[in-house]
Amino acid sequence: MTAQRGKDLLIKIGDGGSPETFTTAAGLRATTLAFNAQTIDVTNSDSTDEWRELLASGVKSASVSGSGVFKDAASDAAIRAAFFDQALSNWQIVIPSFGTVSGPFKVTSLQYEGPYDGEVKISMSLASAGALSFTA
Repeated sequence: MTAQRGKDLLIKIGDGGSPETFTTAAGLRATTLAFNAQTIDVTNSDSTDEWRELLASGVKSASVSGSGVFKDAASDAAIRAAFFDQALSNWQIVIPSFGTVSGPFKVTSLQYEGPYDGEVKISMSLASAGALSFTA
């Protein structure tokens, strides 16, 4: 695998339609996708030599964060509506030369920054809100 450009990692929000159409969310310049697996400790007095035992399954989650500038009015409106409505929207995270992660996410933070001598910037964070799928 060769190195990929960070700007090619895209975060897209769905419109809820059938079939659903996805729009690139803002002109994000920095994005992060993190997967987590919370362990469930089932250690008890019968555990061999008192070694910790973990349940084979646990709680899986993903978080996404990004910052950049507005792409267009439609993507800005979709992100803003998802936050203020606290909607569980379908999102796609497109990872170049790897695949696409899809599923429901909730916008957990939305920040606007307007430097005096620059463009208005947006920062946002998403938290997974259900089962995610991966397509290579």
